[in-house]
Amino acid sequence: MSLEPLLSRIEATGEIPPVDRWNPDFCGDMDLVIRSDGAWVHEGTPIGRPRLVRLLSTVLRRECDGEYYLVTPVEKMRIRVEDRPFTIVDAECLDDDTGAGIWWLTTNVGDRVRLDDRHRLTVTMTPADEPVPEVSVRFGLSARLNRNVFYRLVELADQHQHGAGLELGLTSAGCWQPLGWIDTELL
Repeated sequence: MSLEPLLSRIEATGEIPPVDRWNPDFCGDMDLVIRSDGAWVHEGTPIGRPRLVRLLSTVLRRECDGEYYLVTPVEKMRIRVEDRPFTIVDAECLDDDTGAGIWWLTTNVGDRVRLDDRHRLTVTMTPADEPVPEVSVRFGLSARLNRNVFYRLVELADQHQHGAGLELGLTSAGCWQPLGWIDTELL
């Protein structure tokens, strides 16, 4: 299926449209896969245009059935996502008015997420059965930390005693953000 009919109904202004308020009829499945490495593949061919991937990402949502859909005011197409639809490709810590650090994460499609009480890191298992942090982004969508960002944050992490081990994490906007655990009994 061609992307053109879907794209003709999307404004390319860069804004995130209100896909959470659109309720079009289901139109079928699209041969589009978001791989676990963040690549978008349409009909077996990786989409090489970052602007097109960004545009498509703005009309993506995850519904209560656990499925992912590209949604316009008049169409809804199901796509496949191998793990999480987005990856975190950068992280930076900025000071707020009180001098406390606030971490900002950037996704592979250009979203910036502030780690705070509303957007917390949670450590979940990947399809390869590895514990990797993720963060909610919007409309039921989340992003996994890329390996390079994860290791950079672990280097800066604080440690908290947690049961029989240590929990590694950061504080952002006054909220603890876990990165993972170390079982001290195995050391």
